[in-house]
Amino acid sequence: MENTYQDEGRMICADCGHDWSPEESGSTEGTTEIRDAHGNILTDGDSVVLIKDLKVKGSSVTLKMGTKIKSIRLVGGDHEVDCKMDAGNFMLKACFLKKC
Repeated sequence: MENTYQDEGRMICADCGHDWSPEESGSTEGTTEIRDAHGNILTDGDSVVLIKDLKVKGSSVTLKMGTKIKSIRLVGGDHEVDCKMDAGNFMLKACFLKKC
């Protein structure tokens, strides 16, 4: 996301507070498998379901558990899944998703 910064060699997401090392970012092309909360491998175009309510920081919007998301797109970085929903465009962590 655009609100990330580096601190002592680690990257930090100001939106969610997650931190990771740049080597973990998945920037190497095609070598990192992205898995959902149940260990299923995700690919571009998959449909997924949210497994818990997610509050969007800086907004009053809450993404509800059970919401189906169609045609996801996988991207590198901490928030691996880019998707479009009725509430807007979001980048989500795969650990909050279940493959349909």
